[in-house]
Amino acid sequence: MATALTIPSPALYDTWAECVAEFDGVGPDGSGSWKVDGFGPDRASFEALLEIADAEADVSRSLPEGHVHCDTFWITDPADTVIGFMALRHSLATDFLRTEGGHIGYSVRPSRRRQGHASRALGLVLDRARERQLDRVLVTCDESNTASARTIESQGGVFENHVGIKRRYWITL
Repeated sequence: MATALTIPSPALYDTWAECVAEFDGVGPDGSGSWKVDGFGPDRASFEALLEIADAEADVSRSLPEGHVHCDTFWITDPADTVIGFMALRHSLATDFLRTEGGHIGYSVRPSRRRQGHASRALGLVLDRARERQLDRVLVTCDESNTASARTIESQGGVFENHVGIKRRYWITL
């Protein structure tokens, strides 16, 4: 089954809203939902996320304190169904990113988990990281998320340590 990284697009609103709704009110990691006050699977949140994604991808723009330039992707299948979210942060310029957040964040909708989408999408975003001339990337997951740990390890992640509830992995590119 093919997995793609797709630039967020207004044309994908309906499938985006279905994907977000599957997370049952918990903002999915990698989606950027924490950046939108009152986030929900609604048109206003969608439009705010599109604006944020555009701003963060534009390296010529100044960003608010605590934000870094970031390439935001939606993980899609061949039918252009949004099945998850992926973020590639260009740097670890905040304490949070250096310790817990990492360069890459991702999430797959519950109904599409355990189908290999996260591993394939992580592999694709590692290619983007190489294009950005990153030498290595930090990827983290919760200690309790063994599926995510296996995903990171499948893409060359080498465990470094724990910080709080986070497992920290480095992937050399």
